[in-house]
Amino acid sequence: MKRAIVLIIVIAVAAGGGIWWYHQHNPAATPGAEKPAADEKAAAGEKPAADEKPAADEGTHVTHDDQGNSVVSMSDDDQGDAGIVFGNPPAGQWSQEVKGYGRVLDPAPLAGLLNELVLAQAATNATAREWERQKTLLAQTNTSARALQAAEAAALHDQLALQSVRDRLALGWGPALAGRSDLPEFVQSLASRQAVLVRVDLAGGESLDAAPATARVVTLSGRTTEAKFLSPTTDVDPQFQGQGFVFTVQPNTNSLAPGQAVTVWLQVPGEPMSGVIVPSDSVLRLEGSGWVYVMNKGGESFTRKKIPLDRPAEAGWFVTGTLKPDDYIVIKGAQTLLSEELKAALSPD
Repeated sequence: MKRAIVLIIVIAVAAGGGIWWYHQHNPAATPGAEKPAADEKAAAGEKPAADEKPAADEGTHVTHDDQGNSVVSMSDDDQGDAGIVFGNPPAGQWSQEVKGYGRVLDPAPLAGLLNELVLAQAATNATAREWERQKTLLAQTNTSARALQAAEAAALHDQLALQSVRDRLALGWGPALAGRSDLPEFVQSLASRQAVLVRVDLAGGESLDAAPATARVVTLSGRTTEAKFLSPTTDVDPQFQGQGFVFTVQPNTNSLAPGQAVTVWLQVPGEPMSGVIVPSDSVLRLEGSGWVYVMNKGGESFTRKKIPLDRPAEAGWFVTGTLKPDDYIVIKGAQTLLSEELKAALSPD
């Protein structure tokens, strides 16, 4: 009898286990249980409909357009939470300019020539006076002809030495600088860094019909300083092989050092260029370049575009070609949008 009861229990347990295994592997057979529609489609090899956004699509997402620019997608609600404000950049105009390649000149050679000039002038004056004195003495028979000849030779020697210095000054720095009546004061301003000289060379084959009166000197850090034309160069740079000019700059700080490379924009006659003024708050600096977010059609994505920062305007930067007045750019919250982009790009899929 006990053996029969044990056998019934074993059969019941085995049957129950089989039923549990069946429902675990066939949930549709379990009353009240339905398989998710997405799972059924996936099991059948079908893709979800376009309007069925998976949970992973929520939040900020980063893709790239056909030009390699980052495209940041963000919902309206997320944009509001991030404080993102966008608007049209105002239209603007800019005078025609020609790009030149400049470097800050070392004033030490010029100062050395000036010292030679002063010494040669003093020596010339002294020997000239001695020559005249010997002439007077010879007329009074108080000196010899030989002494007069020696005084004459010394005077001529010093005159030639003075002319040599003047020639080297004109050939090396141009007649406009060499002929300045205030040359000592000007060189002193260069030595004290109250002013600097910048040489500008155009690219090979480029030339201007007339020397530009003014120019903009832009450092690699983006600092801009106005420059005034001084003279054309007396030689051709072996690297650029173009027309050259020398400008004077009065920097507000010691931001220009001898040997420093700069970009110089020479103002030339012509119709002004048309473009837009990008506000400073819209501009991001990343990877050594300037960037701005431009809203795409639909309003839920932004493309980060590179812009040149070589034309600083009063309220931002003048940009031509890249942007249009009817574009919508992020004017507030650009840094926040960049942070969201970088976080989304680093997040695992």
